[in-house]
Amino acid sequence: MYLIAPMDEEPPPAYISFVSTHLGDLRRETSRLVGGDADGAHLYMDVLADVAGHWRRLCLMVRLGRRDALELYVHRRMTTRTRHWRDDQIYDVDTRVLRAPVFTPPSHTSLALRKAAVLPGTARDGLVALADAEIAWVQAYRKQYWRRIGRTAAIILISFGVIVQIMSWVSTPS
Repeated sequence: MYLIAPMDEEPPPAYISFVSTHLGDLRRETSRLVGGDADGAHLYMDVLADVAGHWRRLCLMVRLGRRDALELYVHRRMTTRTRHWRDDQIYDVDTRVLRAPVFTPPSHTSLALRKAAVLPGTARDGLVALADAEIAWVQAYRKQYWRRIGRTAAIILISFGVIVQIMSWVSTPS
């Protein structure tokens, strides 16, 4: 019996929809904050793992009336993760906002290639969001699992120390 139930192994549908809604914004914000550096591109995944670890608490806050609790938490974690990332750099980080490259086909190409620049892509954004949500959830689940093992080991060690201390008091002649 648990006072607080452990995290599920699979992410809930609400978390997956949250990730699919905010994934594009998180990626753009990460790229903006780290200046397009490929080494800092993992920040949005770390933020999603932080959200997954606190998902139940954040959902409870939303149900209790704080509608902006999720967005505030994401913004706070993104700021904290970016600050830590910048502090870990061995050089000063120069951030520049990079514009997305615009594809302009040469004029001697086929009509289909010229129309491809106008038509939306066929990539499935939902699968990318699902994969990122699953990865972040597993990271948070493993972190929670190892913390639970650490708490259990600490309780066992403290209990053993208390028993040894009590036994030494009992066996001492008065």
